[in-house]
Amino acid sequence: MRHLLLALPFALLPLVAAQAHEHDHDEHAHDSLGAHEHGVASLNVALDGNLLELQLESPAMNLVGFEHAAKSEADKAKVAATKRELEQPIGLFALASGDCKTREVELESPLFGDADHEHEHEHEHEHEHEHHEHEGEHSDIQAFYRFECASSAKLQQLDLSELFKRFPATEKIQVQLIGPNGQQGMQLTPAQPRLSF
Repeated sequence: MRHLLLALPFALLPLVAAQAHEHDHDEHAHDSLGAHEHGVASLNVALDGNLLELQLESPAMNLVGFEHAAKSEADKAKVAATKRELEQPIGLFALASGDCKTREVELESPLFGDADHEHEHEHEHEHEHEHHEHEGEHSDIQAFYRFECASSAKLQQLDLSELFKRFPATEKIQVQLIGPNGQQGMQLTPAQPRLSF
């Protein structure tokens, strides 16, 4: 049922290509816009009527402070605390103004263990093999949220101030948005944490 966000990358292809070119020109950049870069996360946003969908993807380093499997009690506690915070998206994205209710939350990361047990089981052998070959492999955290907003007309912006505050290693978030005013791409930072619809 991710119909809004499934169309997002295709709808924004010209915009993303332009940003990638600009990004590559400005910083002798990475192979693609989706490259794993510490301090940088991506957020896809789709607002259609009273339905709002968000898809956040971030290196685990930005959110938990490390990317290795949590073995110590301190690491396990940090992963559990981060997961609890990500499971409470209304505060992270300041969605109170639109009278939004969380309808779906999906979190995926190798750090969350059996959070996505079926997916993990299907690829268990493949991932074990990869981890043996690439001990320094990067871990990402993906979060998908679906909200129903009773007063979506009052929902003028997302404010990521709280997300930047709770996860200070996140220095910038590349945003792709489809909303009532069309599509746009932007970069949010702790100094500029708001996104207008």
